[in-house]
Amino acid sequence: MGERVLLVVDVQVDVMEESVGSDAVIANVAKLVEAARAADVPVVWVQHTDAGLAKGSAEWQIVPQLSPADHEAIVHKTWSDSFVETDLAQQLEALGAREIVLAGAQTDACIRSTFYGGIHRGYDVTLVSDAHTTGDMRERGAEFSPEQSIAVLNEHAASTKQPAATGAVTTTAEAFA
Repeated sequence: MGERVLLVVDVQVDVMEESVGSDAVIANVAKLVEAARAADVPVVWVQHTDAGLAKGSAEWQIVPQLSPADHEAIVHKTWSDSFVETDLAQQLEALGAREIVLAGAQTDACIRSTFYGGIHRGYDVTLVSDAHTTGDMRERGAEFSPEQSIAVLNEHAASTKQPAATGAVTTTAEAFA
């Protein structure tokens, strides 16, 4: 499989404010970051920018409970898939990464898109089942709860297999044990 990397997507103030169980997810992401650093697994951070989330604004910042280290890469994106029109692939290549351990927000968009974006690019991607979250899309017409959306992506990730890459699911406690 090669080098693993922890990819932390969109754990930003505004995004987490509208997400279910955000305090627990932030705490789990903090545990993942600590465990990854202790295991010498690189951590790569992703921050989203769009018309409603202005780069540099207070809402755009990574939540105050988490702090990227000076040597850790920060990727800036404007699309749901963290690979699209970013330098993420180059950052992963420089780290020799072949496996992504994925956590963050939003399950319904950026986590799902980045999961499949990684798989389609040949990375093995392990989704941390208790370290991703989403807002309530029923306000936009979805017929499922955020919890259902999280459960469905966890199930799909566990059964995703392609010739060059495989999806998997783990928990915060097991990710770097």
